[in-house]
Amino acid sequence: MPHDTEREATKEKSVAGNILRGSMGNLVEWYDFYSFTIFGTYFAHAFFASGKEDTDLLGVLGIFAAGFVMRPVGSWFFGRYADRKGRRAALTVSVLMMAGGSLLIAVTPGVDTLGVGATILLFVARLVQGFSVGGEYGTSATYMSEMATRKRRGFYSSFQYVTLVSGQVLALIVQIILQSTLSDEDLHDWGWRIPFVIGALAAVTVMWMRRGMTESVPQEQLDAAKNAVRGEAAPGTFRLLRQHWKAFLTVIGLTMGGTVAFYTFTTYMQILMLGTLKEKSTVTTVNFFALLIFMVLQPVYGMISDRIGRKPLLLWFGIGGVLFTWPIMNALSHTASPLLSFLLMMGALLIVLGYTSINALVKSELFPRSIRALGVGLGYGIANALFGGTAPFIGKALHTAGADGVFFTYVTACIAISLAVYIWAFSNKGPTQLDVEEGDAFDQKTKEPALT
Repeated sequence: MPHDTEREATKEKSVAGNILRGSMGNLVEWYDFYSFTIFGTYFAHAFFASGKEDTDLLGVLGIFAAGFVMRPVGSWFFGRYADRKGRRAALTVSVLMMAGGSLLIAVTPGVDTLGVGATILLFVARLVQGFSVGGEYGTSATYMSEMATRKRRGFYSSFQYVTLVSGQVLALIVQIILQSTLSDEDLHDWGWRIPFVIGALAAVTVMWMRRGMTESVPQEQLDAAKNAVRGEAAPGTFRLLRQHWKAFLTVIGLTMGGTVAFYTFTTYMQILMLGTLKEKSTVTTVNFFALLIFMVLQPVYGMISDRIGRKPLLLWFGIGGVLFTWPIMNALSHTASPLLSFLLMMGALLIVLGYTSINALVKSELFPRSIRALGVGLGYGIANALFGGTAPFIGKALHTAGADGVFFTYVTACIAISLAVYIWAFSNKGPTQLDVEEGDAFDQKTKEPALT
C-alpha cells in the first residue's frame, strides 16, 4: 500500500492503542513461560517425583525445551493465517490458545493422583503454549511494525519486548507476593497453581481487548489470498516465501545469538544464582529489579535506533556479547553477593538490549507485507526451537556435570555467528520493504530493498 500523508496522520491518531493491543499478548505469553521456569522448583516434584530436586527440575526444563519444538509449527500455521486472513484474526486465536494451556497446567493433578498421566498432561499443555507462542511473536512483530509511524518504528516496535519483559516482571511480582504470604510447604503443595490461573484470566482479557484492533493488512491482499489459483505464489504460502529465501535465512541467523543470549541472561541466570545465593527470595528480588530496568530501557534503545539506525545496536549486542558473556557468566557462578549478582546480570542485559529492542522491527523490514508474518514467525520459530528454548536445559545439564565453561563458550559462539550476520547482511539506514510500503524511516532516496 503506497505511503501517503493521510495514512500517516491516521496512524498517529490510533498508534498507541493499536500497539498496546498488538503487544499485550506478549505479556501473557512471557508471564506464562517465565512462571513455568521460576515456579518449576515448586511444582517439579508434582510431575516427576524422583525424590531429587535437581532431577525433577531438569525434567521440567526438558519439557520447557520440548515446548519450543511447536514454535515453528505455530509460526507456520499462524504466519500463513495472518498473511491470508489478517493480523487481528491470528492474534485473537493465538491468545485464546495461551489461556487454554495455562488453565490446563493449573488444574492438572500430580503424579500421586494420575501417575505418568500428569507428566503427559504437563507436556501437552506446554505443546499448546509453544504452538500459540509461535504464532504470537511473528504476527505481533509484523503488526506493530506496520502500525508504527515511519519516523518512530524503532520506538514503537520496542514495545514488543516491553510487554514481553513485563510478563517476566509480573511473574516475579506474583512470586514475591506468594513467597511472602505462603509458606514454602504451601507453595510446593498448591500455591504454585495460582500463577497459571492468573495467566489464563489475563489471556482472556487480552482476547477481549483485541476486538478493537485496526487491521493492518489491506483488503486487496485478503482478496488475493482468498481467490488465489492453485499453485500460484499467493500471500502466506511457501511458494511465495521461496522468493525471499535470503531474508528468511537472515532471520534465522540474526535470531540465533540473540535468543540464546536472552534466555541465558534472563531465564537461566536465575537457575545459576540459586546455586550461589541459595535463598530463592533473594534470587527473585535480584531478577526483579534487573528485569524492571531492562524493560524500561527497551524504548530508549528503540528511540536511539530511530536516530542512528538499526545496525549499530545489533553490533553493540554482537560485539559486547562475544567479549563479555564468558567473563560475566563466570563471575556470576562464583559470587555469593546479591549486589554483585545484580550488577553482573544488569551488565549482560544492557548488552542484549541491542538485540531485544529492535529485533522484531529488523526482521519485519526484510519482507513484503504479503509474506511478512510467515517469514518473520517461521524464521524466528526455527531459531528459537533450536537455540533459545534449549538454552536453560543445556545450561543446567552442563552445570550439573560441572562444565559451566562449556556452556559459556556455547553462548559466546552463537552470538559470534549472529554478529557475522549483522556485519555482512545489513547496511545501516538502507531501504527496506517497510520503507516501500509505509514511507522511508530515514528519508533515503533509494527505493529498492537490499534483501529479497
